[in-house]
Amino acid sequence: MAKARALDRRRRSVRNIRKITRTMELIATARFKKAMDRSVAARDYTKQLAKIMGNIAQAGASVTHPLLAVRPTQRAAVLVLTGNRGLCGGYNSNVVRQSVALLGQWKSERVAANVAVSGKRGISALKFRGVDIAETYTTFEDKPEFAAVAPIGQAYLAAYAAGEIDRLDVVYTRFHGIAKQEAVAEMLLPLAAPQASDAPAKAELASDAYDFYPSAETILEEILPASFLSRLFKCFLDAAVSEQVARMVAMKAATENAGGLIKSLSRQYNRARQSQITGEIMEILGGVEALKK
Repeated sequence: MAKARALDRRRRSVRNIRKITRTMELIATARFKKAMDRSVAARDYTKQLAKIMGNIAQAGASVTHPLLAVRPTQRAAVLVLTGNRGLCGGYNSNVVRQSVALLGQWKSERVAANVAVSGKRGISALKFRGVDIAETYTTFEDKPEFAAVAPIGQAYLAAYAAGEIDRLDVVYTRFHGIAKQEAVAEMLLPLAAPQASDAPAKAELASDAYDFYPSAETILEEILPASFLSRLFKCFLDAAVSEQVARMVAMKAATENAGGLIKSLSRQYNRARQSQITGEIMEILGGVEALKK
């Protein structure tokens, strides 16, 4: 009897867990759709901005800007984007592993690294590994706002222009699609100089299609910081949507595993109960036979 009761209690416990994981899966699915729409919109904006820069470059504009200056890397900045919560498979661990590899590379090359981390999971994991963290951010969830990301980007722009850092790498999970997310380390600073090849193929020159005021060079100098901020914001959006995908997949797998465990426990419970009832019947029959004697 004790074994059947224990199996029944465990089965009820797994059923409760399955309800929780199923609910988390549905929540992650709803959040994923909204986060994906924002990420795709930011991707289109970034691509269009690159086309505008290509059109200006096609017009023959050349510009010298501090953000385009390539210097030997002596002081590097690393921004790591993770989540505040777990239960999302290998999402956080993959980003941490990628950031540890990058920091190991800088250490071997004797490059001083200034590390900033977004997300409680990444903060605790890197502190456990003995990484000195200069800045921490814990307010970014599944809906990062540009107004919150912009001050971080402006600080990096000012530091690079002042020569305080020679390079900026962002370690995050790049969103390719529902079936593929990839933990990468992407260099955002220095910026790549705009190329005429970035512009769409047209018969006429950009100078024939656009009038620049006050000049193409002045406009390009304004667009370069905006391009950096849009790319940084896209990293935050990709990280958010990738986290929701990872949680959705993890909770779906957990729900399916719980269903399989419930079936297995139900079979064991039925067998234990059947064995118990058979034993009770045998005891009754034995008692009847004893009374006949």
